[in-house]
Amino acid sequence: MKNKTQKLKRFALKMPDTYVLLFIILLLAALATYLVPSGQFERKVADGLTMVVPGTYQSVEGSTVGVMDILLSLQKGMVESGSIIFLVLFIGGLMEVIEATGSIKAGVMKAIDKTKGNEFILIAVITILFALGGAVGAVANSVIAFVSIGMIIAKALRLDPIVAVAITFGATFAGFNVGFINPYSVGIAHKITELPLFSGLLFRIIVFIVIVAVTIWYTWRYAKKVLKDPNNSILTNPNFDENEDESELQSEFTKKHKAILIFIGLAFTFMVYGTLQFKWTLDHMSAYFLGISILVGIIGKIHYNQFIIHFIKGAEKLVYGALVVGAARAILVVLEQGQILDTIVYGLSNLFTDLSPIMATMAMFLANTIISIVVPSGSGQAVIIMPIITPLADMIGITRQVAVQTYLFGDGFTNSIIPTSGPLMASLAIAGIPYTKWFKWMFPLFLIWVVIAVITLIIGVSINWGPF
Repeated sequence: MKNKTQKLKRFALKMPDTYVLLFIILLLAALATYLVPSGQFERKVADGLTMVVPGTYQSVEGSTVGVMDILLSLQKGMVESGSIIFLVLFIGGLMEVIEATGSIKAGVMKAIDKTKGNEFILIAVITILFALGGAVGAVANSVIAFVSIGMIIAKALRLDPIVAVAITFGATFAGFNVGFINPYSVGIAHKITELPLFSGLLFRIIVFIVIVAVTIWYTWRYAKKVLKDPNNSILTNPNFDENEDESELQSEFTKKHKAILIFIGLAFTFMVYGTLQFKWTLDHMSAYFLGISILVGIIGKIHYNQFIIHFIKGAEKLVYGALVVGAARAILVVLEQGQILDTIVYGLSNLFTDLSPIMATMAMFLANTIISIVVPSGSGQAVIIMPIITPLADMIGITRQVAVQTYLFGDGFTNSIIPTSGPLMASLAIAGIPYTKWFKWMFPLFLIWVVIAVITLIIGVSINWGPF
């Protein structure tokens, strides 16, 4: 009887798979199409941006979602997420080819040897670099490509995949939260609100420093526990081996390794340049990674048959996680089919019309946070919500700069925890982290970020934070 009770208890405590969680959310979204009235705003195209026209919301005849529609949404979600899915698979292939040369392992061990006994410096430096990348718009979706490198660093430091994602993906969105010169978030928001481009820079840099400092502290606090005892890992089966032979991680750093790493560094730098200068899409990035893979194989003198084996093996490792991105997209497909996205936006915008400036600001922050769950694209959310809250901010007595920041915080924070975020799900897939485990680790930091945001917004309202 006791054994039976223990088995039932273990079954009850077992968390559902990520796909199960997403399917539950998908069913709730489908149910919402029967309960939430369909509606839409009129939209206009201005300077290449499709923007919502405030005051034009009206009810429309929507479509409820049936069983076949739910199943079709999964297929459509995969198709619409094809660019991200193939990006993840190609990254997997690239990293396997690079690992086959032994270059990253040798380079990481060299860096660790230089900072031996002070892992904090390595973690802090990497976090700051990725945070800056997110703040200036140089790294966002492309952070997916760097998670594998974070995995190698974490393994070499005897840390788990949580730290690998924290110092790459987590750090990127810690910077993206503020995005003081990010053209895809604050740049678009400033354009819509007719504020000077990248104005309010000094205040945002101060907030950026605070958020990144807290993120480093939180990550290092966890890392120290895992370094002290691997059993302190939040993961059930962390991706490191306590009994791994130390010699397996020691690699001579040869000229070939150095040449490959220099090439990879230049290639990734040019990728950032390409995304900014040439407006590369995710498809361009996938093709680019394929090209890098081939060149790494040539420099590393990998036989072409072995190259194919390594590349396919790397892609195979990420199939599970790559398809998670499509499953998450299916939720948005259902909401769009039911035409209830605009209704959600309209309902939230009505929450703060009769509030005091500070309370209205908090309501704006909350509304943006909720909206970002169903509209995970930063630029997409900007063109939907900013035309609506800009005139509301003017009427309530909130500066437009504060209104922009409510959008930046609302969109940025949720990217780190919502399952509809493609970059998040892809990063977790690469690291092999269940979504539930990441949420458990990330949610306390998310709450700390929220407290910082609330304080920042109250200060912004109090000082009448304007264009400069």
